Amino acid sequence: MAAHRRPRQRALGGGRFRTAVTIAFAGAATATALDGTGHAEPRLTPAQVEAKVDRLYREAEAATEKYNGAKEKAEAAERRLRDLRDEAARKQDGLNTAREALGSAAAAQYRAGGLDPALQLALSSAPERYLDGAEFVERAGIRQKAELGRVREQLREVEELRGAARAELSSLKSRQTELKRHKKTITGKLGEARRLLSRLTAQERARMAPAPQRASRSSAPARDGMPSPSGRVAAPNSRAAAALAYAYGKIGSPYVWGATGPNAFDCSGLTQAAYRAAGISLPRTTYTQIGAGRRVSRAELAPGDLVFFYSGVTHVGLYVGNGQMVHAPNPSSSVRVDPISSMPFAGAVRVV
Repeated sequence: MAAHRRPRQRALGGGRFRTAVTIAFAGAATATALDGTGHAEPRLTPAQVEAKVDRLYREAEAATEKYNGAKEKAEAAERRLRDLRDEAARKQDGLNTAREALGSAAAAQYRAGGLDPALQLALSSAPERYLDGAEFVERAGIRQKAELGRVREQLREVEELRGAARAELSSLKSRQTELKRHKKTITGKLGEARRLLSRLTAQERARMAPAPQRASRSSAPARDGMPSPSGRVAAPNSRAAAALAYAYGKIGSPYVWGATGPNAFDCSGLTQAAYRAAGISLPRTTYTQIGAGRRVSRAELAPGDLVFFYSGVTHVGLYVGNGQMVHAPNPSSSVRVDPISSMPFAGAVRVV
């Protein structure tokens, strides 16, 4: 019977191999074209860029307020950890001193305790002095027991402080991780906004930027209900006037996320600094500042009130009257005066 041979498969080579590769690449290119990938991103109109940049700024500002809150808590945890460690060190010093005293007493007792008390009395040349000494030793023993009790209590306190410090350190590390996460979100949003803006011409960017209603740095608001020479609405009291004067004085200062002055601010950093100048301590973030005073309606607004915007309460300004506010808008704009109608109103509080 004749042997059957399997036909030899010829390897692709030369022109046939190049033809196969070309066909494969052509198919891949066709598939890419059909599913819409691989194309350059279409050019956005200035209006589309403005809308996307505004959204990115709002998202970055929301992350900034979360960053500010986490930073405040991290700093508080760091202070508590430092205090706990200092207190534990002081307690440890006291514990070491007490232990040394007990050790010395125990050594002396060991050296003197070789004879039975009855035998010491029999051999004593002065039994009366021995009895007096024995009474002293008994009292000293009571004191040593009390000292031992105090040492045990100090040891317990030191261990409790160390345990609290370990818990605080864990909290601090968690806050620091949270800070890094929010910082990454902020820088990502702002970087995307800068990339979009870089596609526009200088003229297009200039048309996007609203003209701020700038005010003279030298003119301060009126105080205590007196008429304002500059035409501004008078502040209802001296503290509100002082806060407004500070905010007016910072018009033109740059927006920097996380900044609280004196040369740069984010939105809640500006309002906090303004009221700090008036002698009033405000919380750090928008969502805590909205709880720092008496809620007032939009119709009740008076100069010095804090005005908040967006559903997440992620932006705040200082109301100046006539439907206007001083605020730190975003990284593309410096501190300026804008109408409160330029953003979705979320609420207002009166601090003083």
